[in-house]
Amino acid sequence: MKKEDLKKMISNLPKYPSVLGRDRFFNSAVLIPLVKIKGEYYLLFQKRAANIRQGGDICFPGGGFEKGIDKNFKQTALRETKEELGIDKKEIKIVGQLDTMVAPIGAIVEVFVGIIKKKALKNMVIDKNEVEKIILVPLSYLKKQEPEVYTLKSEVKPYEINELGEKEIYFPAEELGLPEVYKEPWGNKKHKVWVYKYKDEVIWGMTAVILQDFLKKY
Repeated sequence: MKKEDLKKMISNLPKYPSVLGRDRFFNSAVLIPLVKIKGEYYLLFQKRAANIRQGGDICFPGGGFEKGIDKNFKQTALRETKEELGIDKKEIKIVGQLDTMVAPIGAIVEVFVGIIKKKALKNMVIDKNEVEKIILVPLSYLKKQEPEVYTLKSEVKPYEINELGEKEIYFPAEELGLPEVYKEPWGNKKHKVWVYKYKDEVIWGMTAVILQDFLKKY
């Protein structure tokens, strides 16, 4: 490496390190909406419409970052909140941001915390194609509740047998001459799943992970 190449490499190092290989992930942002009702703060969740991906799940408003539309992830969170719940950005005061979440499913989530004006609830226009309903949960209730904790196992599959009994190879470990361990499913990694319950609703998955981190902040 020549001296000028070294200088170029150093100049190209990120000034503010982010997530390595971020462009290979699904990049998204969500909003944790807080609304004050009769002197008490509530968290606003939404229940996804039954006919869409992950239908019926409880989540925060949010979605994927759109290049050419969103200048940053905060804009993503505000835009998605407007599209899903009809709450305009002028009705939302962003007060902070949680740490970046890297989910096992291959998604990166930027999490923003915002206070929603009470009058915005009355003027909400829910997109029924995406959202079945909203759920308001007292923050004090969630703070006192201990979530149920379960464990899931995930493994990496280099191949799979399809419905025809044929072997579909996803990763040619044998052709690459890799150790035997990589020629069969490996990993079996365990990870915790938190579950919060409110009335007849269940909050789990990425939303529960975000919620748990948020509840530690106060």
